[in-house]
Amino acid sequence: MEKFYFELPSIKRKEDILDFLDEFVKYGSDLNGAGALDKIYEGYTFEEALDRCLKTENEEYARSINRCPGKVFLLIREKDNKIVGCINLRWNLTEEVLKFGGHIGYSIRPTERKKGYNKINLYLILKEAKKIGLDKVMLDCSVNNIGSDKTIKALGGVLERCEVDPWDNELTNVYWIDVNSSLEKYKDIYEQYILK
Repeated sequence: MEKFYFELPSIKRKEDILDFLDEFVKYGSDLNGAGALDKIYEGYTFEEALDRCLKTENEEYARSINRCPGKVFLLIREKDNKIVGCINLRWNLTEEVLKFGGHIGYSIRPTERKKGYNKINLYLILKEAKKIGLDKVMLDCSVNNIGSDKTIKALGGVLERCEVDPWDNELTNVYWIDVNSSLEKYKDIYEQYILK
């Protein structure tokens, strides 16, 4: 059985992270949950993007760049030490981010999709949310993003509303997940995939 774990982005993972990010470009796929790591496509060096990504955990810094504080994790598959996904956990959300965006953004690399990995990714981030005292988390996804919609529902997502997100003009489902309830309800399904 495959095992997975979270790792924080770091300079030692530079080539792996660049390979991960480049795959989204190659496949013309949206990338979510990478924090500032994708700033390399806006002219930042990897080191600058990594620094910004890691510093966003500090609320004062995050607010200074008009962001909510957050932390990015890389989802690593143990057997080949490969980054298969990323996920961003945000807290102390602004009213705007509570409308659309929410506490969690995530992605699985295009060549690793449809294998159930994002459910493991989401389960692991709920454990992190619990550590920082979040009882409920909000996530959203385009109604056309069937994979993300299934992932959120698989971890107990309850639909709050469906409306057009003014940021991208897409019809969007907004869900809430009760962190403790979800972790308890789904632990027998997902704990077996977590590297201890």
